[in-house]
Amino acid sequence: MKSIALSVLGLAVVCFFVAHHYKIGWLKAISEAAMVGGIADWFAVVALFKHPLGIPIPHTALIPNNKDSIGQNLGSFVSDEFLIKEKLEIKLDEFDFATKATNWIKEDKNAATISDLVVENVIPGILKTIDDADVKNFIQRQFESKMQELNFGQWVAVALESLSKSEKQSELITEVLTVLATELEANRLDINEKVKTATPWYTLGVADKKIADGVFNGLYEFLEMAKEHDSSIRQKINLYILNFIEDLKHSPEMQQKISTLITEFTQKEEVQNYIGSIWQEIKDNVTTDLDKGSDSKIKSNLTSMIMNFGDTIQNDTIMTTKINTFIKVDLLGVLLRNKKSIGDLIATSVQSWDKKEIADKLELEVGKDLQFIRINGTVVGGFVGLLIYFVEQFI
Repeated sequence: MKSIALSVLGLAVVCFFVAHHYKIGWLKAISEAAMVGGIADWFAVVALFKHPLGIPIPHTALIPNNKDSIGQNLGSFVSDEFLIKEKLEIKLDEFDFATKATNWIKEDKNAATISDLVVENVIPGILKTIDDADVKNFIQRQFESKMQELNFGQWVAVALESLSKSEKQSELITEVLTVLATELEANRLDINEKVKTATPWYTLGVADKKIADGVFNGLYEFLEMAKEHDSSIRQKINLYILNFIEDLKHSPEMQQKISTLITEFTQKEEVQNYIGSIWQEIKDNVTTDLDKGSDSKIKSNLTSMIMNFGDTIQNDTIMTTKINTFIKVDLLGVLLRNKKSIGDLIATSVQSWDKKEIADKLELEVGKDLQFIRINGTVVGGFVGLLIYFVEQFI
């Protein structure tokens, strides 16, 4: 645009020399006025951004020399004219943050971008920051605390009562008796050895086998009879279980004994080490999954969760209204409370800019249009010169 404006001025100069050489009065009048208009407007445009020809003429380089006041006025203009409650409310209502945000996160690539950020930066950062020993101790303390709060005796009573009212109890008792009978048969030789050891030496081993067989057969027959559902032994077992359940339901002492027994078991070193290893196992599984990159299940599930969240929120008009209201009220409050600070920030930012830098930036932004002033000045000046020439000839 500078070149075009300069070419128009150059054309006026050429016309001036042609008119002067061939004594063309009207062309000389046009070219003289056009040169004056073009040069005057060139001076005016350049004077906004710098000193013409580098000469520090007063009232030139207006923008660089007045950038501080420009920044202050710009900051005041923004805070006074834009940061007004009524105008902000209209714009915030038009913006519909909830809909725009949910539309954005519903897109697969955007949800994937968020999940990438989480799995690549947030989760690994958290895992590195957390002290493993503290987490293990915390898990152990919480587990122990919760175990002490639970009444296991009451739980056992409820479970056994439920079991006793179904066929499962009978099946379970039969299964236990079958296992005992099997184990008895498998340990027959051990029983014989123990009977032999306990028999007096003076029997010379004559009665050992008979005693052992009697003990074994008696126990085996007892277990086989107990398997029969209508046997007296089975009825006594059922009655014992029912009495035990009733006692357990109404006896705080028995409940406490069972709770203490289970709690003491969980306090064993092996159990505590296992509980403490839960965190390390979780951490290792998470790290292994994250190392899979695009195949990470955590990333995939997180992406789906984000998309579903956006879809759910968008279809919930009550929630979208609440979000927009929250954003409107909260953001409006922040802007109105800090309007002066925002204006000061703008002013300070402009004031911190380099004089030449701000002049160059503004010239690049608006200089193209300003070159039309030079072109118009040259053209309009030429027409004015022609008008003056005709008026002069008429007079």
